[in-house]
Amino acid sequence: MIVETNALSYDYGSGEKIQFPDLKVAAGEKIALVGASGSGKSTFLNLLSGVLPIQSGSIRLLGHSYNDLSPLRLDKIRADHIGVIFQSLNLIPYLTGFENAVLGLEFSKTRRAKIDDVTYQTYSLGHQLGLMPDILEKRPNKLSVGQQQRVAVIRALLGSPELILADEPTSALDPAATKEFMSELNSSVEASAQAIIVVSHNPEIIPWFDRVVRIGRE
Repeated sequence: MIVETNALSYDYGSGEKIQFPDLKVAAGEKIALVGASGSGKSTFLNLLSGVLPIQSGSIRLLGHSYNDLSPLRLDKIRADHIGVIFQSLNLIPYLTGFENAVLGLEFSKTRRAKIDDVTYQTYSLGHQLGLMPDILEKRPNKLSVGQQQRVAVIRALLGSPELILADEPTSALDPAATKEFMSELNSSVEASAQAIIVVSHNPEIIPWFDRVVRIGRE
């Protein structure tokens, strides 16, 4: 089992409490988290990534209980075993696409050790995702939104972390680009047998997933 949650809930402190469904995700599984705007999908993803502290319930990643980990140890576990595709992408503007893509490896010797040739692997993933080599030499402000998203995907996939978390990865794409993007992402994840959990309100991406988990408020 890659990740599992039990009795997880989150209280925003204003009378709004979200009770999340228990989740178990095995290697290679593709899970879509769906729900109305404001239902807590991104909160759930942030709890899974360790960005938000657990208030109630538990999360286990590869057998490690978040409740038992110090903040420093949790940061290390996250860097080594989780790749995150943020909704805002979080690309650094003064770095090239290539430099942004490999940045995560600076924080994880474990992921870096899995790659014999970082440059080759980065450009190979770029090719799988439809990015020509010259695109990766450009800074984010010279890239389309779709190209920026693919750079963010490379950053998440490099070093084969066991779990990929993605927050609304197709929010800025039209239907044709969404289909192309999901096909490329699906192929890349399947090639590495990584588990992926995607938050989305876009029903067009549902066919790409093994399972749909609905998030809602109490």
